[in-house]
Amino acid sequence: MANLSRKCVPFTPFEGDLSNATVAIVTAAGVHRKDQEPFNTADELGDLTYRVMGEDVSSADLMVTHHHYDHADADQDINVVFPIDVLNDLVEEGFIGGVARKHVGFMGYTMRLKDMYDQTAPAIASEIDKGSRADIVLLTGG
Repeated sequence: MANLSRKCVPFTPFEGDLSNATVAIVTAAGVHRKDQEPFNTADELGDLTYRVMGEDVSSADLMVTHHHYDHADADQDINVVFPIDVLNDLVEEGFIGGVARKHVGFMGYTMRLKDMYDQTAPAIASEIDKGSRADIVLLTGG
């Protein structure tokens, strides 16, 4: 098995005009819609599933299911880890061009790093790639 801790973090600087850019959120903070299945916090190895949220998602629709960080602040204001209201404000101000059609939440804690790297992360990237129309992905942790 490859030593995952030595892999570089992929980063591509955005060189476009932010006022024309569409932004998606991908969060490891365990965020999902209240009407979606919660993440499995009973799995000691970590839940490798993810939840897709559409462009119409509202901060009032969201909650956190995660047991490896204190999310009391996020429970009070989800924008701490999933800044959807902030993105909408930035669109209104003309600072960014738009909010993407899809966003993704997952529970970042896992003891199955190889599965996360080989399966979940590519699936999330593919989910954002197909139909989100995102130019930029904002990654947040919990």
